[in-house]
Amino acid sequence: MFGVDEAGRGPVLGSLFVACVSADATLPDGIDDSKRLAPARREALAAELRADEQVTIAVSEVTPTEIDDGSLNALTAAAMADTIDRATATGESGVVDACDTDAARFGRRVRAETATDVAITAEHGADESHEHVGAASIVAKVARDEHIADLAAEHGAIGSGYPGDSSTRSFLREYVREHGDLPPFARESWKTSRDVLEAADQSALADF
Repeated sequence: MFGVDEAGRGPVLGSLFVACVSADATLPDGIDDSKRLAPARREALAAELRADEQVTIAVSEVTPTEIDDGSLNALTAAAMADTIDRATATGESGVVDACDTDAARFGRRVRAETATDVAITAEHGADESHEHVGAASIVAKVARDEHIADLAAEHGAIGSGYPGDSSTRSFLREYVREHGDLPPFARESWKTSRDVLEAADQSALADF
């Protein structure tokens, strides 16, 4: 049995991460949708999953450049297929968390990208109702959190990376003001990025 989920489809900063968790054994107690768990608990569960020799994990990263150049749904489906191919064996069955409004269509899309002969079901909110998908959501979220922490260590406080985060918007404004362009880990195609660049251009025209 396997489960697949992602973390980081919506942020303006940083990569998207997809994880597949495959296991026939009992998963650790407390597995849940990663959004319902405190960061420390997510990290502990992810470490426990990785330490279990009966659990196979694969993680795939989709960079901001790839996101800007492609379709987010297509990229997510391809990344899910990649993790399935690396973590599962022929004949397994599993559930993926659907990222399309049409769950069945999304499942077919992932299956078409998957080289391994597995049975795939796609459901909305699967991380809340399927333990293996919940485990995948935890692994993906921890990978995303570590990625953001690494970026913050290099560039200073960047917030969560989500458009609704005032710290993230402040970081973007200051970065553009100082460097004249977006940071390399920003998703240029996101409205938040375009708005920051437009505001900087307007400010420069006003100064001129």
